[in-house]
Amino acid sequence: MLQPRIAYATVVNAPVQAPTATSSSAVAFAPPSSPIRKESDFQLKTYKPRTPGLRHLRRPINDHLWKGSPWRDLTFAKVGHGKGGRNNSGRITVRHHGGGHRRRIRTVDFTRAAPGKHMVDRIEYDPNRSAHIALVTNEKTQEKSYIVAAEGMRAGDTIQSYRAGIPGDLLKSMGGVMDPGMLAAKTAFRGNCLPIHMVPLGTQVYNVGSTTGKGGVFCRSAGTFATVIAKEEKGKHIKSVSVRLQSGEVRKVAKDACATIGVASNPHYHFRQLGKAGRSRWLNIRPTVRGLAMNAADHPHGGGRGKSKGNVHPVSIWGTPAKGGYKTRKKRNPNKHVVQERERNHGKRRTNK
Repeated sequence: MLQPRIAYATVVNAPVQAPTATSSSAVAFAPPSSPIRKESDFQLKTYKPRTPGLRHLRRPINDHLWKGSPWRDLTFAKVGHGKGGRNNSGRITVRHHGGGHRRRIRTVDFTRAAPGKHMVDRIEYDPNRSAHIALVTNEKTQEKSYIVAAEGMRAGDTIQSYRAGIPGDLLKSMGGVMDPGMLAAKTAFRGNCLPIHMVPLGTQVYNVGSTTGKGGVFCRSAGTFATVIAKEEKGKHIKSVSVRLQSGEVRKVAKDACATIGVASNPHYHFRQLGKAGRSRWLNIRPTVRGLAMNAADHPHGGGRGKSKGNVHPVSIWGTPAKGGYKTRKKRNPNKHVVQERERNHGKRRTNK
């Protein structure tokens, strides 16, 4: 007699209010295919508590991910001391690293310099980053590459990079004259890579570069994005572009720096729950021991009978103050690229004004 199939995984709804980036100086612009960030419900996969490790396991539902292996030619093995937090002499320089499941490094293209249309073959999980990656194929050269996927990007989509210049057919379709409004309507779509001076104000972008000719360095992790808020003009030419990052910092970047339209994929990554300590070990994370629980020879907080730290300020294992550390920012040599610094409270409670 056949037994009925038992489903051990269920789906629960979790309401969340996604952050929205608005600016009084920004001009509202919403491309047809750009992701919409608003209050909505999302689903997490839960499991019946057959074991203690499954009782608290929560995972985002990503049924669109590729089930097979990565594209072998774009990967290389991660081996040696790099997994254990050790340097070339074998000494531990990064604590709490070690072990972990074996993995291969995916070679991700953050520059997006290749022109022409690219077809999205599939969306893959990358064990080396929180966002998902997309395997794309250049329709002209048939070369494959990995890029950081945008939220909502799926297999079969067509994306393009305009870092090498505006194609002739696009310029011809505009009547041979570059109209900024028409250019934005034809290029500012999810997954397209543009020089940031071509991005309309108020647009959400990710994989944002800092200088000309190099790849993206900001907003590359899951669910992050920056907002283009201002363009500094000198005469008729754009000198630099100001963006607001996830931390609230407003920063100037070069006008030809790269920017990808949209939001980095896997935005519900931070709602996951691993469920058991073993999953942290699979992720190459080793336990963190409190200094209070150590011996006096191992930590400034250690030693004593019972739980006693002494009447001293909290410090790290090397004696550096733990709540904020030493002041290292030089008032006479500020970062010229930062327009407005992010809020720094050094562990203090935020106050709503």
